[in-house]
Amino acid sequence: MRWIVLLCLMASPVLASEDIPDQYPGSPLYSKPIEVIPNVWSAIGATAPPTYENSGHNNNLSFIVTGDGVIVINGGAAYILAQALHAEIQAITDQPVKLVIDENGQGHAMLGNSYWAEQGIPILAHVDAAHEFEERGSRLLEGMKRYNRDKAEGTFVALPTETFEDKRVIEMGDFIIEVLHLGPAHGPGDTQVWLPEDSLVIAGDMAFHQRMLPIFEDTIVYDWIETWDNGFEALNATYVIPGHGTPTNMAQVRRYTRDYLVYLREKIGEHLDNGGDLAEAYYVDQSPYKILDTFDELATRNAGRVYEQMEFE
Repeated sequence: MRWIVLLCLMASPVLASEDIPDQYPGSPLYSKPIEVIPNVWSAIGATAPPTYENSGHNNNLSFIVTGDGVIVINGGAAYILAQALHAEIQAITDQPVKLVIDENGQGHAMLGNSYWAEQGIPILAHVDAAHEFEERGSRLLEGMKRYNRDKAEGTFVALPTETFEDKRVIEMGDFIIEVLHLGPAHGPGDTQVWLPEDSLVIAGDMAFHQRMLPIFEDTIVYDWIETWDNGFEALNATYVIPGHGTPTNMAQVRRYTRDYLVYLREKIGEHLDNGGDLAEAYYVDQSPYKILDTFDELATRNAGRVYEQMEFE
């Protein structure tokens, strides 16, 4: 599997394609899990928005085979996805799944909790992510049902059974696993799973590189940059499994996450200095990032939200 890892680490955004509806026919998963480093696996989701064809698997579903049990990172977008991931785990190891960690409070991280809850497996999330899902879970479920139709069967809102605030250290088998909340970033309760002895971080939505990151209404871009500079960058990870897209390295996610956020704030700042209004702000130049998947869906919206944040700074 080492050659797969090397190819992934050298991957550029050009290699990503949101036009491929499914890479793993016969499974609800968008792609078959790959072993990124020994005993750390990830089923890489589509870089496109969630659709019936990809079953909502448009984020990365990862797991660690520790030697004394399996830890899953992300509940998945639906019961059917979590069930399919569990089948893949059981084909790899006889070790039982002992914990699920949700990387945030979004539907594709937590709706699949319904399957894991039925198995009696503890589910861990940051307290803010758990609150977000408690408040919005029913709406997220209805949204998933609209695109997933019959594939939504069995999915219900299952809240995390455990929460943490800043850090949770787990020693299991051969691994020391640090579950971190480094600060405000993409959304409430963003969580990173850090393996210090392996220099690998499962970054969640802290880091993007093959698809354009979305800026939500509650995404404070200035805070995200601060969290990156003061927390995430200090990890100095060798391997990065981002929330979306293939495993890569820090330089790549820095370029297409932190540097993009800085670039967009600079462009909007120039626009404001020149007396520009919101209607014109949507069309500031973002062409250096046009190669990213979901650029057409997200670039103008991102610019508008940054304008609204910076207008009264």
